[in-house]
Amino acid sequence: MTHDWHFGPTRLKDGRVRFRLWAPEAAAQGLAVRLELLGMGPLAMTALEDGWYEVITPACPEARYWFRLGDGTTLPDPASRAQAGDVHSPSVVVDPQRYTWRHPGWRGRPWHEAVVYELHVGILGGFSAAAAQLPRLARLGITAVELMPVAEFPGARNWGYDGVLPFAPECSYGPPDALRALIDTAHGLGMMVLLDVVYNHFGPEGNVWPRLASCFFRADRPTPWGPAIDFRQPEVRRFFTENVLYWLEAFHLDGLRFDAVHAMEDAGWLHEVAKAVHEGPGRERHIHLIAENDNNDATLLRDGFTAQWNDDFHHALHVLLTGETHGYYGDYAGASGGMHAPIAHLARALAEGFAYQGEASAYRGVLRGTLSTGLPPTSFVSFLQNHDQIGNRAHGERLLQLADPRALRCAVALHCLAPQIPLLFMGEESGSKAPFRYFTDHPPALAEAVRAGRQREFAGMAGFADDAAADGAHATLPDPNAPDTFAAACPVFDDNDWAAWYTRLLALRHTQLVPRLAGARTGTATVLSDLALQVSWPLGDGSTLSLWLNLGGEALAVTPVNEPGTLLFASQEPAYPALCDGRLDGYTLLAWLHDAATVDTAHPLTGVRA
Repeated sequence: MTHDWHFGPTRLKDGRVRFRLWAPEAAAQGLAVRLELLGMGPLAMTALEDGWYEVITPACPEARYWFRLGDGTTLPDPASRAQAGDVHSPSVVVDPQRYTWRHPGWRGRPWHEAVVYELHVGILGGFSAAAAQLPRLARLGITAVELMPVAEFPGARNWGYDGVLPFAPECSYGPPDALRALIDTAHGLGMMVLLDVVYNHFGPEGNVWPRLASCFFRADRPTPWGPAIDFRQPEVRRFFTENVLYWLEAFHLDGLRFDAVHAMEDAGWLHEVAKAVHEGPGRERHIHLIAENDNNDATLLRDGFTAQWNDDFHHALHVLLTGETHGYYGDYAGASGGMHAPIAHLARALAEGFAYQGEASAYRGVLRGTLSTGLPPTSFVSFLQNHDQIGNRAHGERLLQLADPRALRCAVALHCLAPQIPLLFMGEESGSKAPFRYFTDHPPALAEAVRAGRQREFAGMAGFADDAAADGAHATLPDPNAPDTFAAACPVFDDNDWAAWYTRLLALRHTQLVPRLAGARTGTATVLSDLALQVSWPLGDGSTLSLWLNLGGEALAVTPVNEPGTLLFASQEPAYPALCDGRLDGYTLLAWLHDAATVDTAHPLTGVRA
């Protein structure tokens, strides 16, 4: 912890604590601001320049405090490190040095070794309960756990994207040291921990910044969640930069996933914060910054960000597996056999990164994307499912309920054996069908507004409207605020055939592909039919990885494969001899490694000899 934090309480060398608050609205009016520590009298804060207030006083760890404005309003610290209760409760003084790390020498892992597992801490029962799942995930082959947002949000149940106190771990999940223990446990198992952070908006309940600094937001830039955050303001930039560094340093996190950066007018802040990270904690250990960017803008990947979620991979494969074409899936459902067919989009995403690299998006009505050719495959995080793609469905169905299991098994093999970084969503690995729907715990008026808004949002969507027509009645969404909606989302982690399939594939990835992924380059792809393709990538050791995929039930005539190399995997045993004879069987995924003399030609995980 090397920073002299501007935001939040800082313990000084003499043992006292410095409390600061940025409140330019009060400063402009010449109003007093007081610090109130539980059990002590109010302390007047000194007005400094640029809207800052400060006071230094003795304060024990776990001391509770709040700020009182001149009109008598009490507010928690917007940079609170912990809350005594919910978002309207007093803030808590935290000593981040008190936790004794069991693995202080952990320096992370290179990104090409990542297999990411996205989970929701609250669904699993809190930080300690989530930590109990980590040994199972390590055995599965997971090397990086990605936590959905844990910043303090209103109520006890929430996806996490309604956070309003971004420095404070959600109190219903456990104290900050319980989060540290989760991360520490993961490091002991050789696993990285990434955290999803939200810097494009605040939640609808408990945001204190409008009272303290109206300049925190832009009146001229609306977003789906309210006025845009104004990253042109130096103190706004400082607030979020300190938040990034605080998570990485105070909690030993291995990286952050930045939610929906396409919704931010960041005025260059994302490039600025990437530099701060790599010149700070990133000098001594592997730190990975991952972006979610619906604009398919590869700029960040060439300037400090490690990787980006690739919706193109998901959307194209989802259309192929399910036949759904509503909403944004329409951009991936072009004419059969044409360059806009879903298989062509999937082929380009696999070979080059993005499917849309500047082409027109009919759904968005704009030219979408920038050139991604030339970036390594590991710059892209691929997924069959994630919290958005399940939770933003009306009924939260998982892919196993929507696709032919035979085709899905091949898609899983493609996902695990392609050189992009695979991400699994909680429960996917055991074929869970638990519906992961949007859930909240809002006060009654806000809860009703959320219910009504989601009903309007889904009313015109094809799948939801079709369900309503089939029922002969007005379909009703599950109530996001109902405890049952939250409770139903918890998956059962069975040790079944799906778990064995993932374990087998990930073991093969780690032993045969990961050692070759550093230095992998853009690939080439060939569309074989509306449901089949072949794609190859040059890997870092000079070998070439080739995959053949047929998601349909019919066999295809292809050019016979008689090249030297090693068969890594065949989803069904007769598929390799058939390929040598010029036939790609239905529901098949084959992986082949060319010019790799060091590969075991009878790998125990494949059961197939080249």
